[in-house]
Amino acid sequence: MSICIRRIITGELPSPVSRRVPATKLPARSPVHHVNFNHRPAIISRSTTTRFYVIEAAEFADVFRRGGGGGGNEKWRRLCAVGDQVVEINDSRESSDRTAEIMVAATATVVLGVGNRVLYKLALVPLKKYPFFLAQLATFGYVLVYFTILYLRYHAGKVTDEMLSLPKTPFVAVGLLEALAAASGMAAGAILSGATIPILSQSFLVWQLLLSFIFLGRRYSLNQLFGCFLVAVGVIITVASGSSAGSLVEAGIFWSLLMIVSFLFQAADTVLKEVIFLDAAKRLKGGTVDLFVVNSYGSAYQAVFICLLLPFLSKLWGVPFTQLPNYLRDGAACFLNIGTLSGGCDGAPLLPLLFIIVNMGFNISLLHLLQISSAVVSCLASTVSVPISVFLFTLPLPYLGVASSLPPGFIAGAIILVLGMLIYTWRPSSRLNNQEIDNCHC
Repeated sequence: MSICIRRIITGELPSPVSRRVPATKLPARSPVHHVNFNHRPAIISRSTTTRFYVIEAAEFADVFRRGGGGGGNEKWRRLCAVGDQVVEINDSRESSDRTAEIMVAATATVVLGVGNRVLYKLALVPLKKYPFFLAQLATFGYVLVYFTILYLRYHAGKVTDEMLSLPKTPFVAVGLLEALAAASGMAAGAILSGATIPILSQSFLVWQLLLSFIFLGRRYSLNQLFGCFLVAVGVIITVASGSSAGSLVEAGIFWSLLMIVSFLFQAADTVLKEVIFLDAAKRLKGGTVDLFVVNSYGSAYQAVFICLLLPFLSKLWGVPFTQLPNYLRDGAACFLNIGTLSGGCDGAPLLPLLFIIVNMGFNISLLHLLQISSAVVSCLASTVSVPISVFLFTLPLPYLGVASSLPPGFIAGAIILVLGMLIYTWRPSSRLNNQEIDNCHC
């Protein structure tokens, strides 16, 4: 059982303290732990003279520490009772440190997201005839790389047996959702024009908000909802301002809906990963599961489901299933840039390898950001990379030939996007009568 403790930073508690509320006395010899906000506990001392009283009320619960010596030297601490243990939350700088960590992780995600989009375009220059090979190389290559890293982290003590013993059913669901998202996205992407996909991709943010509300119980303020709306509008204006207005109608409603369903699978996958992190924190008694555990098992089950869908997926890419072995062999020869089939594969294997490395870094960064923040924040960081990539494609990049022109509404869309991000991150002051109450999540 967890008891949520709130601490008054400044001022005294007025009316609530006079209420008659039940008091629960915790064991006098309860161990005291220091816990940082990132839930990495370390036992520092065992108190034998300290008594803890939990005051339970409808609005809040507070723990008062009363030292044996008295003399007015009482020290206010933020504490949390988890089962039969008393946990101390070290939050002197947790808010600023946490914000800085999220900002650094979000910036890294945006940078890697931009690199991921640009390098994917460059990787398809030598592998323009073998995009399906590149997709499968990434899918199955990641399984090998992730489990190798997981093995090394396990022997280094970063990954514990408790982490590896977590239920595997959620990871199976993650793999299934990622495979379904890939299959539906490929099917719709083969029909839809390039300009319509960025427009429909903004449904991903809508799905994130909706699924977080339903399954995580998240409640979003008006400024957050309005900020997300502006971000989506900004991306649409930035990317699609120079495209044909009738492209969505020409593609057909079925394929547009299928692409939206693809983004539903992706959003569900992201929210499920956040649920895995939250559930692991409970099972590990305040600890955090290593993100390579989630990445490794999720990628492994995705590869399993991709194998089951290979006949369908190969057909979508215009490769008959019976000819798939020959296609993969030719794709490998082009990737390695060897043999008689390597003509027109200039830039391989450097460009495809760069894409795979950056794409892996992007996935790890995105999952780390999800772990320390939320699914919506990770989605916003990924979304911001879209207009930046559009701008970079207007530069004279190698292997791409003539640079594309900047869409007419790029500047206006970028301004709207930045404004949406600022509105989303804005937080009104929560101080009232020189008092501030902060939450403890145990």
